[in-house]
This record gives sequence, C-alpha cells and structure tokens, in this order.
Amino acid sequence: MSLTVALALFGAAVLVAMAGHAWWQARRAQPRRMLAPKPAEARDPVRGEPGSEPSFDAAAPDEQAEVPAAELRPPRRSLPRIDALIDAVATLSVEVQISGEMAISHLPPTRRAGSKPFFIEGLNALTREWEPPLAGQRYGEFQAGVQLANRSGALNEIEYSEFVQKVQAFADAIGAMADFPDMLEAVARARELDQFAGDHDAQLAVHLRSRSVAWSVGFIQQHAARHGFVAGMVPGRLVLPGSEEGAPPVLVLAFDSQAALADDPNQSALRDVTLSFDVPQTDADSDPFVTWQASAQALSLGMDAEVVDDNGHALGAESFAVIGSELTRLYDELASRDLAAGSAAARRLFS
Repeated sequence: MSLTVALALFGAAVLVAMAGHAWWQARRAQPRRMLAPKPAEARDPVRGEPGSEPSFDAAAPDEQAEVPAAELRPPRRSLPRIDALIDAVATLSVEVQISGEMAISHLPPTRRAGSKPFFIEGLNALTREWEPPLAGQRYGEFQAGVQLANRSGALNEIEYSEFVQKVQAFADAIGAMADFPDMLEAVARARELDQFAGDHDAQLAVHLRSRSVAWSVGFIQQHAARHGFVAGMVPGRLVLPGSEEGAPPVLVLAFDSQAALADDPNQSALRDVTLSFDVPQTDADSDPFVTWQASAQALSLGMDAEVVDDNGHALGAESFAVIGSELTRLYDELASRDLAAGSAAARRLFS
C-alpha cells in the first residue's frame, strides 16, 4: 500500500470519527421530551378557550446560573403597616435601644381593641425603617396605631381605652414613654372616616338565573373552572384569584352553601348563582369591572342563564354602561381621599 493511499484512508477514518462524535453530541443535547412535564394549556380568563401557547427562550446553563435566587422566589406578602390616614398613632420613646427579642417578648398577646386591629412597630436602628419587631434587630423608637374604622363601624371610646391599656403595658415593660392622641379627637376622626367609608363602600353583584333545567354543584364548578375560578375558603364560593400574592380575589361566584356541604353535592338542584366583586378591595388598574361584565356574559352563555339584578330585572349592555359610569365616579372620589381602590389603606378600611 502506497503512502498516499494510507494517508487517504487515515484521513477518512478521522472524518468518520468526527462525524460520529458530532452526531452523539447533537443527540445528547436534544431535550428529553418524554421526561419533561407537559405545559398547562394557556386559557383566556374570560372565554376559557385555549390561547396562544407561550414561547420559552432556551437559556444556556451559564445564563440560567446567573439569575439571582431572590428573583426566582415569589414576592413575600406585605404586612399591614401603620398609616396615619386611617390609624390613631401613639409614639413610644426609649432612652436606650431595645432588642427585637425583648420587644417581641412583651407584645400584647392579641393586637385587637374590640373590633379594631392595632399594630406596634419599631424604628430599626440599622435600616432606619419602621417594621414589626424582629429578632436580631435593635430599635431606638416605637409607635403603635389603632385602626379608626372598618366595616364594623367607627372606633369608639371603649375600644380606644382598651388600645391605650394594652400599649401602655407594652411601654412599661420595655421602659418606654408613651404619648397617646387625645381620645375625643381620635373618636371624632373615626366617626368622620366611617361616614366617608359608608358613603363610598360598594360591592357589585349580578345573578345568573337558569333559563331551563336546574344545575348541579359539579356543573357550576365545571363551567366556572373554564374561566379561571377556583374553590374558595368558604363552601359555596368560587373565586377568580388576583395576580398579587395575598390580595383579595378579583371576582367571587357564590351559590347555596348548604348544597356545597351536602353528602352528594351533585344531587343538589340550583337555579341561581351570584357573581360579585368588592370595589374598594380590588385594584382598579386590573379592570375588575370589565372582567366582571365579561365573565357574567360568558358564564350565562355556557350555563344557559339570564343575567339579572337583585330584583330579577334583566341586565343588558346599557345597564352595565350606567354602572360603569357610576363606578368611575366612585374610583375618583376614593382616590381624592388617598384611598384608591385596591390600595393597602383601602383594603384595611373596607374590611
């Protein structure tokens, strides 16, 4: 065999080996689709029809490793904060910094005065931010706030006195000097705020009434699930969750709780369900009114139902338009008082 032929055969063998290695690498890099979970079908929240499937840009392993772990975790639910707009606030001054452990050990066992919640916060000596006392932190000042009003009514003298008593005990335990607002002024503020809240509280609701045969619980649940509703915490309630963790639901679909608790719910005969949303509790930017109206129409078509008001009168496009105009006015009036629908202060006040 000549040298030329030997070299040619060796070169061919190298090429074959390289091609085989490239094929093996390509096969190894292919996704193992049989092992990957099947992605959930995207659905339109109103129509319940399959939407366009989301696209996923495959990132290189190095790129995935660069994503901070904090960005992969869901946002932590924010805790209620003292707000001078809706709270009567007392200041608690200390001469020396207090450890979080000491403050926590002397917190009142319950932070309610009658039907009103109250909160105690410390000024973190390191971050200079107000927060509920935390272990491992030190605080140079404290404050306590009792809510002036909620849907149970205005703060009264008895509730305010209970607040003062509990906070004073905490102050004495940590060696703080407490300065409380005047009771009569606080109660007067509470009554004025309660009056405003009562004039601007609204929960919009329509009824879906069967046109023909009665519904079973399973039938209702099946159609509601197509539009994004899930089981609520209370029997007979299905909710359309909000996008924010811990936020109230956008919509509530309610039916007879006794039917939901029956031994065989599917033997129940239901002819009416209520679709509602809590105006002050729901962020206006999420368009809850549009979702409410569209969901009512979509559910009525799927369930062969008529959309009616509390008096059984049919509601059409003109009726919803009138409701929408009134709702816009209500949103503006809430915002003018710094109590925009869906804000933390509004959710506390209208609770």
